[in-house]
Amino acid sequence: MQNDIILVPMNINNPQLKTIVDWPGTPVDKNGRFVNLYSPFKAPGLLQVLKWKLEANPFREEKKAEIWQPEIATDTSWLNDTDDIIVLLGHSTFYIRIGGIRLLTDPVFGDILMVRRKTPFPVDPSLLHPDYILLSHDHRDHLDKESLQLLARNNPSVRYLTGLNMAPVVKSFTGSDNIEMAGWYQQFNTTRIKITFVPARHWAKRGIADDNKRLWGGFVIEAGNKRILFGGDSAYDEHYKDLGQIFGGFDYVLLGIGAYLPAWFMRPNHESPAEALQAFDDLHAAQLIPMHYGTFDLADEPLGMPVRELLKTATQKGIADKVKVLTLGRPLKI
Repeated sequence: MQNDIILVPMNINNPQLKTIVDWPGTPVDKNGRFVNLYSPFKAPGLLQVLKWKLEANPFREEKKAEIWQPEIATDTSWLNDTDDIIVLLGHSTFYIRIGGIRLLTDPVFGDILMVRRKTPFPVDPSLLHPDYILLSHDHRDHLDKESLQLLARNNPSVRYLTGLNMAPVVKSFTGSDNIEMAGWYQQFNTTRIKITFVPARHWAKRGIADDNKRLWGGFVIEAGNKRILFGGDSAYDEHYKDLGQIFGGFDYVLLGIGAYLPAWFMRPNHESPAEALQAFDDLHAAQLIPMHYGTFDLADEPLGMPVRELLKTATQKGIADKVKVLTLGRPLKI
């Protein structure tokens, strides 16, 4: 870690939760703002954003001509079944049922600010009745006010699991006090299932001056003999090797592959398809399920490019059979 990182005991963990590794806790800088484990990151400034927006996009014409769209299934009978399943609903929103527990990750049902949704949400959101909602961080394509308000109205007893300092914003959207916050490598208080908050390489910002005041991360979900990683929003880094070593491997890893170009701007934020495959290897995983593509146009690459590049590279590596590109709204039995 960097020399300017200091540990502030009141800010590095939730003393009411179990920490599964022997370490001092989630690091913060001298101003009490959270930092990544291996790669310090500062939110991009206005000049960087302007440079990206004003420079030529080599994929501009390809994006205009592209007609690709993910396949969408409309049968929702799986909502009434009991099988263990993973269902991609778009971007980073998954419905996961495991051990009889229903989970929903980073629910976003519509548009985000000035970014319109490119693919429809495949399920009537009012049909979703999760036991737990897992929120990876505070960015608007992962933490959406309208979506959480709808879920709160229909599911007043749902529990929200998230990172440190996230409760105030989640409560302001939902009115709920049923929110549990964890530091990295802390295990939530859940029943019939184990859920652990783990590191990701990313950052946080929702307002003007709240950079990295809320913690970001992923979730390890365990029930029976199955182990799943929902990686959250993450760039590639050494934390994947740590997770592979600490947990000893995964049955399924849900990793982002989109919004990765131009690399000079996006690489500290999101992993590329090739980097997701490297993370898959680091994690000692059996199956890779890609996410964070095809829903919102957030970067230079065409919407269909991440999947094409992922499958191309996986084929070259001889591991195409280990990549599961899910149809939106169609369950994968696990």
